[in-house]
Amino acid sequence: MKIFYIAAGTVALALGLAGAVLPLLPATPFFLLAAACYARGSEKLHRRLMESRFPGRYLKSYLENRGVPVRVKVYTLALLWATLFLSMLSSGLPVWGRLLLAAVGIGVTFHVVSIKAGK
Repeated sequence: MKIFYIAAGTVALALGLAGAVLPLLPATPFFLLAAACYARGSEKLHRRLMESRFPGRYLKSYLENRGVPVRVKVYTLALLWATLFLSMLSSGLPVWGRLLLAAVGIGVTFHVVSIKAGK
């Protein structure tokens, strides 16, 4: 069972890292899943994840309910909207597709703004 948890944690970590740069893929849930899997599969990997500069300090902040730093919120929203606008302009989506992207962007923006601001 430990091998399963380690493999699942590694996949979740990879998805979380991808989500850190892709605006529509959430990073935090995958990082939390990776931490939970590593906690059950490998104490060493769990410790390394939690002590890492990224995403360890964000995981600790989130898990301790200290919030997300304002600069991370600003970076997240800037990257989100830049990518959404590029997608809307260059993808040839119909109007309803562009509206759907805008609605997703608005929803993600509300979520990010609603998270407590931390250090």
